[in-house]
Amino acid sequence: MTEPGGGPVTGGGGRATGRERAGGVHARGRGLRLLRGVAYAALPAEFVLFVCLLAGVRIPGGVLLAGEALVLGLLAAEVVVWVRLRRRGLSRRAVAAELVPGPALRLIGHELRLLASLGRWIARRPHGVAGADGVFPHGRDQAALMYGFAFVCVVETVGMSYLLAEWPFVHAVFLVLDVYTVLFVLGLHAASVTRPHTLAGNVLRLRQGAHVDVSVPLDRISAVRRELCFSHEKAEGELNLAVGSQTSVTIELTGPVDAPRLLGTPRPVHTLRVHADDPRALYDALTRARTGPSPSPGPLPTA
Repeated sequence: MTEPGGGPVTGGGGRATGRERAGGVHARGRGLRLLRGVAYAALPAEFVLFVCLLAGVRIPGGVLLAGEALVLGLLAAEVVVWVRLRRRGLSRRAVAAELVPGPALRLIGHELRLLASLGRWIARRPHGVAGADGVFPHGRDQAALMYGFAFVCVVETVGMSYLLAEWPFVHAVFLVLDVYTVLFVLGLHAASVTRPHTLAGNVLRLRQGAHVDVSVPLDRISAVRRELCFSHEKAEGELNLAVGSQTSVTIELTGPVDAPRLLGTPRPVHTLRVHADDPRALYDALTRARTGPSPSPGPLPTA
């Protein structure tokens, strides 16, 4: 027997190579777990040191030096592991998944999508509508509620700034948290506005904010109903994408599709209740796409 490169290999050598590869994978797994463990311990400790410094607490120089050395060593180890995994042919996304736990990556991605949605909202650039046959916005009926939340957060920010003016450090911490809360609330609404439902080819894409994105093949839809619902009880296999506490279109499937939760946990669903600013347009578009065009179907709504 020969290797692809042409060199002879004995049966015993092949078995040894397999054991060596398995041992290498196991060692790499232990190394990554060790690196994550150090990160879990070092980053909170570094945050505590940072807060203590801002608060004016005197910290021995040796403790500061050890903390900085630990963080620099951790960053250096992350860079080394990144380079090695990239040389082995892993993509950037795969390497990031190896170095950072999946739930943490998904939370970070959600926050980044919210911030990006604010920019898209200002620039009036919807996400994922290029090439779509139909675009169905769904954020209008929650606008007043979200603006109200944002206004309350702004009032709370001003009030806390006045009350904490005599404690600069506490004032700075609460100011950052309050400003981020305002941006978060606006980002939630911006994500709904800039991520409408779309119909492209034979796939219906249903979205809510920056955390739900479900693709439904049209041949898996068994029934579509215009159905206004204001109360939604949680049930296994059902997904309610309510906007302003209401849904207006119910979609039943012949088989389940996966609608992963925020942290990536699989969630098979066979019934979806969604909302659209114009539920009749969504219903008519799905009916035409599934059964063929009517005598005068009219154009589908676009962004």
